[in-house]
Amino acid sequence: MPAWLYWGVNMGLFDRFKSSNAPTQKGLTAKEWCDKGDALAKSGRHEEALQCFDKALAIDPRYAMAWTLKGAALGMLDRHEEALECLDRALEVDPKDAKAWALKGATLGMLDRHEEALQCLDKALELDPRYSVAWNNKGAALVKLDRHQEALQCLDTALAIDPRDVDAWNYKGAALDMLDRHQEALQCFDQALAIDPTNAIEQQGKPVALEKIRKTAPKKQ
Repeated sequence: MPAWLYWGVNMGLFDRFKSSNAPTQKGLTAKEWCDKGDALAKSGRHEEALQCFDKALAIDPRYAMAWTLKGAALGMLDRHEEALECLDRALEVDPKDAKAWALKGATLGMLDRHEEALQCLDKALELDPRYSVAWNNKGAALVKLDRHQEALQCLDTALAIDPRDVDAWNYKGAALDMLDRHQEALQCFDQALAIDPTNAIEQQGKPVALEKIRKTAPKKQ
């Protein structure tokens, strides 16, 4: 499943909260605690981020974004069942939050509950048809269910919206590879590596595609 979703992050937030001119911790509002947690999560400090989200929710228990971002942080810590509980709380408050639905779908995918994941992702796309991450995650779920042709349609839609989506190129390569379209799969992995040369998933997928091409190539006389 693709990387966890983060959105609306102002990368200057973390520096603002480190600054000596920042407001005292005691005086932060729920939104400020949530923003601080969001910045910490973006920098990979998920345990610290959880503390901030909990402080935000202590001030405002119906703060949907804090529940959603807490769910994301828990997911990054592989605490997926707890993440689902938070996302359900977020959706109780705001059932029209496409990002929360998409993140719930991604979380269910991490638990191999792919059919349920598809239902959540369809809900996200009903609310926001141009949400590329939801199209990408739907394609990934379909790949896991061996519905590769359907997956390709979703991944092509994701890439039409965001041509630099590395995860979409990766899952498209995987779907093509499973359909024995190895040359096309290789092109997708190359595209993903061109965008992000450090991405380990594509580096693993490319040798597999190359090996299948080698095995299926006509032998020279």
